[in-house]
Amino acid sequence: MSGAARAHVLAEPPFALRELELPQAAGEAVPRVLIVDASGAACAGESPAAVQERALREWLRRFDAEATATHSSRSYRLPLALLAWHGAPVGVDIERVECMDAAFASSIQTPREREQEPPRERDAYFSSLWSSKEALSKALGDPVAYDPRRLEGPGSWPHGRSGPWRAAQLEVGAAHVAWVCWRVL
Repeated sequence: MSGAARAHVLAEPPFALRELELPQAAGEAVPRVLIVDASGAACAGESPAAVQERALREWLRRFDAEATATHSSRSYRLPLALLAWHGAPVGVDIERVECMDAAFASSIQTPREREQEPPRERDAYFSSLWSSKEALSKALGDPVAYDPRRLEGPGSWPHGRSGPWRAAQLEVGAAHVAWVCWRVL
């Protein structure tokens, strides 16, 4: 997308926008990832959450439609959203760090992941594990088709790499966790 077209779209919403930096190996292209904060969106007579969600989804769809990349992925966890685009398959996910009970934790872990002792910050760990698997399943093409109990979390990949796949945890603030996974061009 041309800089002028993107600048026009980015100037419209009352959102805070920031492009996130990803680790890059020599010669490898990385996806572009944008974090959008809609907490400033408001409209008289409507709840802030309804305005945020509608405005975020509409704006990101328009922005995504104008991008020239062949692959893109979006994720929403109000008031935040992520958008990634790349020349190869890409997936993003953002989640709020929430209380995770043992049943949920067990339902998203592979047998090998169950053998590992989770860190003291259990809720952040399991929120991140879920987010990483969601991002990977989106990059693989069909998030519904992948059972998280059979999909190894990218957090365990050495140096964020597994064959042609890369993954990175994104810095999005203390209350949220986010991941991006992509195939190397």
